[in-house]
Amino acid sequence: MGPEDLKHTLCNLSPSDEKILVGFDTAEDASVYQINEDQAIVQTLDFITPVVDDPFIYGKIAAANALSDIFAMGADVKTALNIVGFDKKNLPTDALGEILKGGNEKIKECGGLLLGGHTIESPEMYYGLSVTGIIHPNDIVRNNTSKVGHVLVLTKPLGMGILTTGIKRDLVELKVMKHCADIMASLNYLPSKIMKKYDVSSCTDVTGFGLLGHSLESVNELTSFLIKCSQVPIISETIALSDDKVIPGGTRKNMKYMEDKVSYIGDLPHYAKTLLCDAQTSGGLLIAMDAADAKEYIKEVEDLTLGYAAIIGEVIPKGEKDIIVH
Repeated sequence: MGPEDLKHTLCNLSPSDEKILVGFDTAEDASVYQINEDQAIVQTLDFITPVVDDPFIYGKIAAANALSDIFAMGADVKTALNIVGFDKKNLPTDALGEILKGGNEKIKECGGLLLGGHTIESPEMYYGLSVTGIIHPNDIVRNNTSKVGHVLVLTKPLGMGILTTGIKRDLVELKVMKHCADIMASLNYLPSKIMKKYDVSSCTDVTGFGLLGHSLESVNELTSFLIKCSQVPIISETIALSDDKVIPGGTRKNMKYMEDKVSYIGDLPHYAKTLLCDAQTSGGLLIAMDAADAKEYIKEVEDLTLGYAAIIGEVIPKGEKDIIVH
């Protein structure tokens, strides 16, 4: 569902309780409910249809995608429940075991425990997780508290939506396919833990609404985001796919939604708008942090991010448009 439709759907739902530290009124990555002075639970859920053919790898990617919202809040994963719609008519039962095995591997990688789940028969395969994490109420990292003067760091490259669409159409070479799967299956767990050592003012993860859509959710009444297109990491093979109109529906929806919310300045690459709005699966963290800290942070997470982490822009005083791209 696109950002505009989702916003309309949720507009009449507004839970009110003093223990709700983070609800869904500000499009946060997860909800936060305070238990006591020192503990709050962080909850999220997400599921996706297959993005690769291998069921084990699909399980890993879907789990990494669902777990990411916990990490974007700066929290630690504690438990998870499987959410499964299984296409029994077209898939062997063994495939389900491989999917769940791949997902459990990622849950354990970040110290979480799988406690069960729910499976139904479905005409379309989907898999994901309901995840519970924990955090100190004072340590919550919000998505819309960025400070003017901080720079923007992105930890994974863009292009996963276009690439996975290309994979479904048999347009992507095996080497590129494997690289794409490695990126999507990598957790934001350690990059999240490491960022807490530094001066961070906001964080979100880049998923279905694309870089620009999630940037829009992250600005506030005092800030706009200036994104330097040439510094945004992308998978180079996506350029040719984009030129050939291999573009997922979610990306097209994002482009339309962002049309009047972004100011594009200068001679940008022809593929810029498409890639910056590309709907990501298990994308990277978008972090607003001190400029000096950002350089050290990127060095520290270089291997964890396959060398893709980069400073892609800065937080500037509120302008005529919320997002400026040049």
